[in-house]
Amino acid sequence: MIIVSYILMLIGAFFYAIGGLGIYRMPDLFNRAQAGTKATTLGTLSLLLGVGVQQPSWIPKLLLIAVFIAVTNPVGSSTLARAGYHSGVPIYEGTQVDDLKELYKKEDGLDE
Repeated sequence: MIIVSYILMLIGAFFYAIGGLGIYRMPDLFNRAQAGTKATTLGTLSLLLGVGVQQPSWIPKLLLIAVFIAVTNPVGSSTLARAGYHSGVPIYEGTQVDDLKELYKKEDGLDE
């Protein structure tokens, strides 16, 4: 079980490394937020699973932490990206679809 635990923790570390690389390599705030959020969520859940395999008595606490992270990470990332969009952070030139442009035009009353 210890080997399985370490493998799960290494998988978590791998996701953290990929997330860091994604944040470094992505061209704009929105891509960076997506890369960082997905990778850290998967990395944290894998790490918690590895700890749970090694310390079964901690599983209730680890499940609570996992639920908290699974709910707050995407919401926080979405909120930061939305704030960036509202404040005018430039979008990467290669972005082909901007679904929010029309939505925010309607909200601001610019569609009339």
